[in-house]
Amino acid sequence: MKVCGFTFIKDAIKYDYPISEAILSILPICDEFIVAVGKSSDETLALIQSIAPEKIKIIETIWDETQREGGRVLAVETDKAFAAISEDVDWAFYIQGDEVVHEKYLPVIKEAMLKYRDDDRVDGLLFHYLHFYGSYDYIATASNFYKKEIRVVKRKQAVYSYRDAQGFRKGQDEKLRVKQIEAFIYHYGWVKQPKAMQAKQENFHKYWHDDQWVEKHVAKADEFDYSTISSLARFEGTHPQVMQQRIDKINWRFDYDMSYNKFSLKDQFKKMMYLLFKVDLNYKIVFSLQHLAHG
Repeated sequence: MKVCGFTFIKDAIKYDYPISEAILSILPICDEFIVAVGKSSDETLALIQSIAPEKIKIIETIWDETQREGGRVLAVETDKAFAAISEDVDWAFYIQGDEVVHEKYLPVIKEAMLKYRDDDRVDGLLFHYLHFYGSYDYIATASNFYKKEIRVVKRKQAVYSYRDAQGFRKGQDEKLRVKQIEAFIYHYGWVKQPKAMQAKQENFHKYWHDDQWVEKHVAKADEFDYSTISSLARFEGTHPQVMQQRIDKINWRFDYDMSYNKFSLKDQFKKMMYLLFKVDLNYKIVFSLQHLAHG
């Protein structure tokens, strides 16, 4: 079985993305790794070159700013990396620049890859998500934080990145059939020093909206206001080992009073619908392969 990791990145140092940790977290189960590095205003290219040159292949790209509306450029960059994966690869493991996998899940992921490698009824593997917020001690529980996404797909499938690189599709906008595995992606996109987070937000929205929208809707401030979150929970587990050095260097403090948690009616309705019907829009979960064989 051959596995290739892939990702895209730009201005990782400037906006404090844990891209090294992201790559290193899944590198042990990857035979090779493709990184599409966009032309940056910092030393992102040198950073990627320093990680694991024996495994990593770098594609230097220029982001098409005309496709920024709706985050489309992010999907385009993802597709550039995927297209560079050799055709003899069985599984392509996608990781974004602020996502990290705990080492305890690597055996689970590899076992699933082996189990479903030759089963044509499975297009990919679906992961649970933990979204850290404000600090490494809290996770977001509000309904607007996605709970699951596809991060492993079969290379032989003609898959492509969907919308803003959130998930994947195949053929004519067809959802992938995926197997849910008991592994989590740790998303650290909302854990940054408040000044760095503010800078990221001001830049981030430029890849979804035009300049006029950004000017009107993105608050100008010296630091990001983390207090607007509606619901958090304490994180009681351990972080991936590759994140420990970054966590040890934390230089700001974030505290949250759980009594302030306020689930809106919309949050409650979404949670109820999810628990009752497991409604997911970006994929088709394969619950029973035996049922598919006879159904």
